[in-house]
Order: sequence, then structure tokens, then C-alpha cells
Amino acid sequence: MSKPVVLIAEELSPATVEALGPDFEVRNANGADRAELISAIADVDAILVRSATKVDEEALAAAKNLKIVARAGVGLDNVDVKAATQAGVMVVNAPTSNIVSAAELAVGLMLAAARNISPGHAGLRNGEWKRSKYTGIELYEKTVGIVGLGRIGVLVAQRLSAFGMQVIAYDPYVQAGRAAQMGVRLVDLETLLAESDFMSVHLPKTPETIGLIGQDELAQAKSNLVLVNAARGGIVDEGALYAALKEGRIAGAGLDVFAKEPCTDSPLFELESVVATPHLGASTDEAQEKAGIAVAKSVRLALSGELVPDAVNVQGGVIAEDVRPGIPLTEKLGRVFTALAGEAAQQIDVEVRGEITEYDVKVLELAALKGVFSDIVEDAVSYVNAPLLAAERGTEVRLIAEQESPDHRNLITIRGTLADGSQVSVSGTLVGLAQKERLVEVNGFDVDIEPTDHLAFLRYVDRPGMVGTLGRILGDADVNIAGMQVARAGKGGQALVALSVDSEIPAQTLAEIEKAIEAQSVRAVDLG
Repeated sequence: MSKPVVLIAEELSPATVEALGPDFEVRNANGADRAELISAIADVDAILVRSATKVDEEALAAAKNLKIVARAGVGLDNVDVKAATQAGVMVVNAPTSNIVSAAELAVGLMLAAARNISPGHAGLRNGEWKRSKYTGIELYEKTVGIVGLGRIGVLVAQRLSAFGMQVIAYDPYVQAGRAAQMGVRLVDLETLLAESDFMSVHLPKTPETIGLIGQDELAQAKSNLVLVNAARGGIVDEGALYAALKEGRIAGAGLDVFAKEPCTDSPLFELESVVATPHLGASTDEAQEKAGIAVAKSVRLALSGELVPDAVNVQGGVIAEDVRPGIPLTEKLGRVFTALAGEAAQQIDVEVRGEITEYDVKVLELAALKGVFSDIVEDAVSYVNAPLLAAERGTEVRLIAEQESPDHRNLITIRGTLADGSQVSVSGTLVGLAQKERLVEVNGFDVDIEPTDHLAFLRYVDRPGMVGTLGRILGDADVNIAGMQVARAGKGGQALVALSVDSEIPAQTLAEIEKAIEAQSVRAVDLG
């Protein structure tokens, strides 16, 4: 079989190719050259880019085999995520690759502005020795206000706490208790502006945050405020900032980002109280290497049909650590469901009950659909195309999350309605400190069996001798039983045997069992 083709469209860290490994054919192209890109992308399975390659509707249309676009960085301004989603193409980035670098730059800008490092350096280059002119201020025992207590904001808060600063923060999406655990006091924006000697912005750029720090906000600040923005341009109104600095209403600023970039001509650059850099937040060897390795790993996962946590166009958001162990279990439940159903369901309910419903469990719906369709379609099923496959087949899907779970700490059930109105269901849970997977319900029968690589489910009328007959036939076929669970509705009524075996059960053996015990249904599933 030919190897999947990965196109590297910009210069990336050598570690990126190493992280891809030997399982791919790696090609290179100049993604900034439009004609070369359109030609090169035609038959590739994945493309890795930075910021110069524009992956838009035209490029996606030309890429007939494309399954994933990987951006080795954070921003996605050069990738049409909506068009990619419509085309069933996964988009991933490396959201944590630059967080340390960005945090360190923010601290560096703060120190540089506080100690007049930039004008002092420029003065020396011009032959001037002006010690008294560039007297600065210490960070020690000052109050710093962090605007946005996300991943980078938290790192900045930790580092500035080590400087002996009092840290306050504004973030309406963070609980006060979480902030308090980090030694940070949450306040509203007005209080932060009034109390801060230093301020560092760490917010995403959204319609709500554009111009958040403007003329009115700067009017509330202390006259000695040093403001740092190493997040996104436009959050701080540059015109209002220039006026406040020019008029001495605040003391200084450190800027790495601007409303329009590249920015080489700004009134702010004329002020000695401003230290500025050309968007260097992610520009470290370490950040670039981390980004390349991260997206290479995402490409490997995506092309093998696995869950990609950094996919930006897969619904489910951030996956909580308590939810992650349930993902492989749910995918297995989906495959068991398909084996039991024997056909595509008209409606599927993914029911999640218990403590994990405190978190976003949307990813479990995707895992269920991936499992359901993995043994139905020929193409690889991923967390991007599984919902599309369901829609194409007219299968309605619902996610039901209920905190109440009477019998298990957490319980995941896939329940579906078939064309004839009958229902199929399978449930599973995780037990013990090791979070071991268990099947606990099949079509209304209570069971307790490990979902090993080879499973079988037999339904028949309860009567003596059936288990012995089953064991004899499997023994004759040299199939070893690893686990068995017999459940029944009542004496002489419907019974179900759930089997885990060490090897695949041959089709002729299944047929022999079906005849010998007069089974109403025999279903086998191989999860290996």
C-alpha cells in the first residue's frame, strides 16, 4: 500500500519531519507561491503550514484527497476553517506551543519598559550616557493586573508572583476559587485599572474584546501605569494609548502586537516610554519546534482516524481529563452497537450519566459515532466526518447528559432505533482506580464483561445445557473463552450470553452455535 502524502508548505523545524516518522511520504513546496501550492496540494492527504500559506476555498477544492490542514502555530487567519469543515477536512493548530515564549516576552516587555532598557540602549548606540534620565521603577511589591487569566495569563501571573508582585486579574470566565488557588485576586476591570501599577493583556481577539482598553479605561488608570500587550492587536486602542502616554496620564507601554500588521510606522514608536517588538511572542526556537512536533502528532492521529484534541473544527471543545478515559470505551460501545444492530439506525441517542456530566461531554458523542460507522463504511472514519456520515444516512443523533446515575459512578449508553422500530442498546462504565472498561448492559440484559478484542453475543430461549453446548463447540474450534456472562429475563425466558474470547470465532463456528442452541441472534465483533 502507498504511504499517505504529507505536504510541508513552509519551512518548519527538522523535528517536525522526525515526529511524522517513516509512515508518510513527505513532500515540500513553497506555499506562498499560489500556482505551486495549487499544483502540489492536488493529491496530498495532509498539509502543514505556518502563516504565509493561504489555505482557502480554492486550495481546498484543488485538494481532492486532503484530510487535514495543520497550522504550526496558534493563529488561523490564513486557513478558511468554515470551508474546510464543509469539505470534511480537519483543521488543527498548536495552541500550547508558544505559551511559555509568549509569557516570557510579556515579562520581558514589562521589565524593559519599567527600566527604560530600549531608550537606554538607543542612547548608548548614539554615544550618550544618560543614567539619570532613564531612572526606572522596580516590580517588587507593586500591583500587576492581568487581563485574561487563560493559559498565558496564568504563566505570566506565576512569573510575576516570583518577582514579589501583588497579582490581581480580570476574567469573567474564571471562578474566584480557581484564581485564589494561584494566589490571584479576581476583580472587575474598573478595579483592576484603578489599582494596577502594571497591566498585562492576555485576551483573545473577539468582537467583545476589540477596543476593550480605550480612552475611558485609560482615564481610570494610575499615572504610573505600565501597560503591556503581547496578546492581540486591537484590544488596546492604539490612538487612545498614544494620547495617554503623550500627555503623561500613564507612564509606559510594552507592545508586541498591533491592530494592523506588519506595522512599521506608528506614532507610538516615536515615544521613548514605549518598547515595541514585531510580534515576536512565538518567535523562539523552542516554540517553533513544539509547534512542528505538535501538528505532526496531530497529522498522525488524524490520518489514522483517531481523536485529535487540537482540532479546531471538531465539536466538543477542550476535553476534560475526567472525560478522556471514556473516549476509547465509547468508541468500542459504538462498534458493539453496530454489531448488535446489523444495520444503520434511524436514530441514535448517546446517553452520558454521572459525575463526568459536570464537564463538556460532546466528544463522547463523536466517539460513539466514530465507533458506530467504523465497521459500516469503507473510508476511514474520523471525528470530523462521523457526524457527516450520520447525516448522509439520515441518522438523527442526540446527546443526553444526566448527572443522576443510580448504579454506576459514570455510565455511557448508546441506544438506537432501527427501521422496524426495534431498539438496540449497549452500556459501559469504567471501574476502579485503573479505570478498567466494562460492558454492563446489552439490549436490556445486565452483564459485566471486559470489552476485549473479540466479543460475541448470543440470544436464545433459556433452557438447560446451552452453556455446555456453547463451550463444546468453541473448544472443538480451538477458541478459548476469556470471559462469559449469562443473563436472562427470567427462568425459561429470553437469555443472553456475552462472551470474550482469545481469538476470532470462525463464521462456520458461529453458524454451528446458532443452529445448536436455536439462537434468535448471534453477533460477533472484533475490536482489535
